[in-house]
Amino acid sequence: MPSFKFDPEKDIADLSGKVIFITGGLGVESVVKLAQKHPRAIYFSGRNPKSAEEVIEKVKSIPDAPRVHFVQCDLASLQSVSAAAESFLGQSDRLDVLMCNAGIMTKVPDLTTDGYEIQFGTNHLGHALLIKKLIPLLIQTSEQPNTDVRIVILTSLGFIFAPRGGIKFKDLKTVQKFAVLGPFTRYGQSKLANILYARELARRYPQIKTLSIHPGVVATSIISGTTMVNKLIIYGSSWWQMVKPEEGAYNQLWAAGGDVSNAVNGQMYEPVGVRSNKLGKTAKDDKLAEQLWDWTENELQNY
Repeated sequence: MPSFKFDPEKDIADLSGKVIFITGGLGVESVVKLAQKHPRAIYFSGRNPKSAEEVIEKVKSIPDAPRVHFVQCDLASLQSVSAAAESFLGQSDRLDVLMCNAGIMTKVPDLTTDGYEIQFGTNHLGHALLIKKLIPLLIQTSEQPNTDVRIVILTSLGFIFAPRGGIKFKDLKTVQKFAVLGPFTRYGQSKLANILYARELARRYPQIKTLSIHPGVVATSIISGTTMVNKLIIYGSSWWQMVKPEEGAYNQLWAAGGDVSNAVNGQMYEPVGVRSNKLGKTAKDDKLAEQLWDWTENELQNY
């Protein structure tokens, strides 16, 4: 298990006046921890309103709890993502932190509602649309005095499973079976996209601190929902990195609310706040990052 020196009670700054938007997954743990630092409001998205009620009740127990709003959103549906973004924009006049945490892993071959490979469509394209819709407000917020605007994108060292060349753009509208290790190849491709997209966001919007974050291997529903064979591969290959869900949120909590003054914009960080030295040529390929950006913009042009 990694040695965590990060203490969210001490190391997350006061968030008074800030507005935070968090997508699901490890975002649930983040909502509670960030709420303790008194932001103006936290918006968090997901597919299950009943689960959201539990999070809201947890936050209500915090003294001087901030306003917490659930925004229903299915990242596998671009229409749902667009509606979620519009709902948020209708409620808030600022956005200080956007945390893109939700995701799926090692799923059987499938497509999103819009016909994209399910893992790429959910982990990258859904979040890309959310960012596209919210970036004007992030920029507007960054132009105000004494602001520190951030985008945090959850990725994974599993990006190493991406196919040769990184991203198979030509068949992203197929299930991309990729033979025996297909679920891991598709997952790796989507996580590589997260890393590259963060690099490109940082290049295009230097006024916003954008970081991609590896949380460690966390025992959450993203793993528990996969097959036994896949679980054995995941746990067997990374048992030394296993962390509890509350610890799994530490790295993104650092990125969202900690001191990132020395963090390099657009880079990937491992727990906690350690710049990754595991990025190979493909994950640092700025031409591929730009190609991903152009492909993404083209696919989202109607939104």
